[in-house]
Amino acid sequence: MADSDVQKEMGIIDHLNDLRKFLFHSAVAVAVGAVIIALNIQFVYEKIILAPKNPDFITYRLFCKISEALCIKEIPINIINRSMSGQFSAHIWTSIIFGLIIAFPYIIYELWKFIKPALYDNEKKYGLMFIFVSSFLFILGILFGYFVITPLSVNFLGNYFVTTEIKNNIDLSSYNSLVRTTVLANGIVFELPIIIYFLAKMGLVDDHFLKQNRKYALILILLLAAVITPPDIVSQIIVAIPLLILYEFSIYVAKIVGKKYSSDLTVKND
Repeated sequence: MADSDVQKEMGIIDHLNDLRKFLFHSAVAVAVGAVIIALNIQFVYEKIILAPKNPDFITYRLFCKISEALCIKEIPINIINRSMSGQFSAHIWTSIIFGLIIAFPYIIYELWKFIKPALYDNEKKYGLMFIFVSSFLFILGILFGYFVITPLSVNFLGNYFVTTEIKNNIDLSSYNSLVRTTVLANGIVFELPIIIYFLAKMGLVDDHFLKQNRKYALILILLLAAVITPPDIVSQIIVAIPLLILYEFSIYVAKIVGKKYSSDLTVKND
């Protein structure tokens, strides 16, 4: 076997080993976070997960201060469990999801270590910024999903009746799914500038492409807002505004990446 083939094979093995380390360390971080949540599950449910169904939730109180017409007096839902393993499953999955949220900054740090060897020397100095911005956007999305979208959804769906003869006894798994999906979806969506950064680095998109397709992005954002919010125009606008801001910021990110790429090419050609 030629030396170049040996080096190539060793390079692939090294990359696989790095990937294995990244996945293992990330899994351990999630597991640690999950154990912490599992040991405090009653607090997590009473003070965090079930809080948006109570009329005194901070979001409802802020709405009430804005206008008395927005005051929430009651959310007539009762959370029930209809499965023998329902509460146990809720305990496990809630611990894992919260463990993932807690471990996210560390996972981003491990991701940075994994991709760092493929970067130029002048790009490696932005490691701390990458970790901070990615973590900040994710946590911002989580908070937005929890304090804005989740209470809007719970209030709308909890107070929606086709007839008062039907009571809203909500299954625990259904309520958990609503909260988890809403919160995680917003956390991921808020990573849009980071995703655009890497797509721009790979030459798949640029600021001109994003500007030209702004009207299609607006339609997609409105559709996404309609999916993750109650079907009322106010909630959809509340969700669409930060998504539009993120899209415009992503255009700026792609523009910066494009300029840097062009300047690097100029330097190399010189």
